[in-house]
Amino acid sequence: MTSSDRPFPWVGLITLAAAIFVLVTSEFLPTGLLPIMASDLGVTKPQIGLLITIFAGTVVLTAAPLAALTRHYSRKSLLLVVLGVFALANVLAAIAPSYEVLVGARVLGGLAHGLFWAVAGAYSAHLVPRHQLARAVAVTSAGGTIAFVLGVPLGTALGLAFGWRAAFGVIAATVVVLVVAVIVFLPTVNHHVSLATGEIRLPVRRDPTMPSVLFICVLVVIIITGHNVFYTYIAPFVLDTAGFAPESLSILLFLYGGAGAIGLVLAGVVGGRYPRGGLYGMFAGVMLAVSTLALFAGVPVVVVIAFVIWGTAFGGIPALLQTRLLRVASPNVRDVGAALLTTSFNIGIGGGAAIGALLYSISGTTWLPWVEAGALGLGIVALLIMESRRRARGVPLTTRPITVIEAESP
Repeated sequence: MTSSDRPFPWVGLITLAAAIFVLVTSEFLPTGLLPIMASDLGVTKPQIGLLITIFAGTVVLTAAPLAALTRHYSRKSLLLVVLGVFALANVLAAIAPSYEVLVGARVLGGLAHGLFWAVAGAYSAHLVPRHQLARAVAVTSAGGTIAFVLGVPLGTALGLAFGWRAAFGVIAATVVVLVVAVIVFLPTVNHHVSLATGEIRLPVRRDPTMPSVLFICVLVVIIITGHNVFYTYIAPFVLDTAGFAPESLSILLFLYGGAGAIGLVLAGVVGGRYPRGGLYGMFAGVMLAVSTLALFAGVPVVVVIAFVIWGTAFGGIPALLQTRLLRVASPNVRDVGAALLTTSFNIGIGGGAAIGALLYSISGTTWLPWVEAGALGLGIVALLIMESRRRARGVPLTTRPITVIEAESP
C-alpha cells in the first residue's frame, strides 16, 4: 500500500494530540495559579512566573543535544520514556516542600518536554503524505490549543478549589494513562530516510533547506517572546488592571482557549491554501486584540471581545509556523528542524516570561500588551522581507520536495 492509499491516521494523531495537551497544560499551569502558588511557597509572583522561564530554559539548552543523542532510537520507545520522566516531574512538583525543590521538578520536566517535542514535532510528518501535512499538524496542534481551552482553565479551577498541588498531581496521573494509550494506539514509524541511488547525504549544516528552517525559528522566537511577555502575567492583568473578580479568571481563560480552537480550525483550512496570507492575517489580528486590551482595559465588554479575537488569531499561529517548517525542511533535517523549532518556542516562552517579570516588577502590566503588539508587527516586517528576497532570487517555497516515510506496523 502506498502512502497516498493509506487511510488518514486519526487514532495515532489524536494520541499525539492528547500527549501534547497534557504537556502544554503542565508547562503553563503556573500562569493561572500564580497568586496562590506564591502565597503558599512564600515567594513573589515574579518568582512563580520565572518557573516558566526555568522550564523553557531547560528545554532550550537540552532539546537539540538530546535529539541528536537519541536520533537512532525508536521514536515510539523514546516517547514512552519521555512520558514516564514527565510523570515523575509532576509528582515531584505536587509534593515539593519548597520553592527550590519545585524548581528542580520544573528542570526535570523541561528535560522531558524538550525531547518530547523533538520526537512528537516531526511524528505527524512520518505518518502522512505531504498533501495531508497541514491537516495532520492541525490535528496534533489541537492538543496544545485544547490545553488553553480546557487544560489551563480546568487546572486553574482545580488548583483554586483543592490547592495547586492537586492540579500537578492530576497531571501526573493523566500522563500515566497516556503511556498506555501510546503503547496501544500510536503506530511505530521508521524515521530514517533511505537515499536514492547515487544520492549523498549532506551534513545538516550544508542542507539547502536549513536557511529557511533557521529563518522560521528566528520568527518563532520573536513572536513567542512577545506573546509570553503578556500571557505569562495574564492573571494580574485580568484581576488588577482590568478589575475582574477572581472567579472570572477561569471564564476568560476558557473564552481565550475556545477562541484558540476556532483559530486552529482556521489554520487547518488556511494552512494548505493560503499559508502566507494566513500568517499575515493572524499576526494582524493579535496586534489589534492586544492593543485594544491595552487601551480599553477598564471596559469589561471590550476586554471580553478582545480576548476572543486574541485567542482566535493566536490560536492558529503555532500550527501555521510548524507546518511551514515541515514543508520547507528536507527529510534529512526534519527531526533536527523539529528540535530547533522546539528550542525556538521555548526561548520565546522563557525569554518572554523573564522580560515580563522585569517589566511587571517595574510598572505592573502597563507595557506588557504593547510589547506583544510590537513583536507581531516585527514578525510581519520579517515575513515581508523574506518574501521579497525569495521573489528576487526566484526561490520556491520548498527547496526540495518532502518524501513520505512509510509507517511500520505497530
